[in-house]
Amino acid sequence: MNQNAAPTVFIVDDDPAVLKSLARLLRAARLTAATFASPQDFLARHDPSRPGCLVLDVAMPGLNGLELQQALLAGGHEVPIIFLTGHGDIPMSVQAMKRGAVDFLTKPVNDHDLLEAIHTALEKDRRQRQVLAEAAEILQRLASLTPREREVLEHVIAGQLNKQTAAALGTAEKTIKVHRARVMEKMKVQSVAELVHLAERAGIVPR
Repeated sequence: MNQNAAPTVFIVDDDPAVLKSLARLLRAARLTAATFASPQDFLARHDPSRPGCLVLDVAMPGLNGLELQQALLAGGHEVPIIFLTGHGDIPMSVQAMKRGAVDFLTKPVNDHDLLEAIHTALEKDRRQRQVLAEAAEILQRLASLTPREREVLEHVIAGQLNKQTAAALGTAEKTIKVHRARVMEKMKVQSVAELVHLAERAGIVPR
């Protein structure tokens, strides 16, 4: 995942004049823009690892904006979307927002409103990617544990003492102390509270 790349605003609209004017507006606001003449074009060229957001026209021939939103969600790509429409269609807007759209603006769009929505969407994307990166890091640490260390971790986060864990696993208390120290080291935590927090985020249920 390319965490440090500058975010890109992906613009999808079948009107070349709209693409041109929006790209010009974003460049003036010192934002990177990439334009696409159709949802199919966007899907063919989209790299989910690139951070950014999507400014998306609703009514387009072939695949429309809502269908593109649905296709991205089905593929597990949660790119924040700002919809633009020339038809103030309220039910469509509600549907788009329910599926997680950041905003729904009517054409001709107000420059200030659009830039504000874009900054909100880019911040949402940054936060989403940060959460995913942190989760991946936790899973990597978990993968470094041996099966026995993983068992010890599950007993520790359940609040059990070394003596209780030793009895449950049928081993000596001093052996559990060694395993426990290795778990703390590999998980890069200083306290049981930190370990519990990481385990919760990784979806590990205490024994």
